[in-house]
Amino acid sequence: QVQLVESGGGLVQPGGSLRPSCVASRIIFRLYGMGWYRQAPGKQRELVAGITAGGSTNYVDSVKDRFTISRDNAKNMVNLQMNSLKPEDTAVYYCNAWLGKSDYWGVGTQVTVSS
Repeated sequence: QVQLVESGGGLVQPGGSLRPSCVASRIIFRLYGMGWYRQAPGKQRELVAGITAGGSTNYVDSVKDRFTISRDNAKNMVNLQMNSLKPEDTAVYYCNAWLGKSDYWGVGTQVTVSS
């Protein structure tokens, strides 16, 4: 059974940083595109950042120049470095792995930005 396990969320003050990580198991990780999504209360889930198997990245406009997605194929891991956090970044952050019709999700990690 494929598993994506997120960690590294938490409570941080505005302007602070967090670095959630996601470790995947039972997939050939290097073949998969990986993404971080988020869902705030009362809002739809949105793609925050994605990275292809080849290493190309994309970001939602609201996080460009603040967030960086990276992957470590040796560790089956994808990270999301989040800097200059704002209260509007508060959400549950989900890890996603995709390849063709295969699509897997983690259970999410809470990120709260508040003073």
